Amino acid sequence: MATLKYNPLKLDNQICFPLYAASKEVVKRYKPFLDPLGLTYTQYITMMVLWEHKELTVSKIGEYLKLDTGTLTPMLKKMETAGLVTRERSKKDEREMNVKITPRGMALRKEALKVPERIGSCINLTVEEALQLKALLEKII
Repeated sequence: MATLKYNPLKLDNQICFPLYAASKEVVKRYKPFLDPLGLTYTQYITMMVLWEHKELTVSKIGEYLKLDTGTLTPMLKKMETAGLVTRERSKKDEREMNVKITPRGMALRKEALKVPERIGSCINLTVEEALQLKALLEKII
């Protein structure tokens, strides 16, 4: 009788794949709620950080979001064009770019307050399960 061996390259044996697929699925579910706000998911999480802190350097935003400046810079330029943020070189260190939320960007917060509840209603987890999943994901991060 043949014994079944663990196959380390079988997709069903990977933890990375369900994380990847779940991430894509969650971001996809945000789209109908963010489109009316004129935001992509990455712009939305950037706005969350700016709604909380009002002004940060690009590198600090990157630390919060786990994104590099090469990803952030073009997105922040688009957000500046849309009137949501301003970008200005730091007077202390010209290598740093400061990003500041505009009044228009702050006003968007009121509309965005509905998004978490809407997302919560389309993800099939109890509050306890969601908290447990968040804790496990933070442990991985």
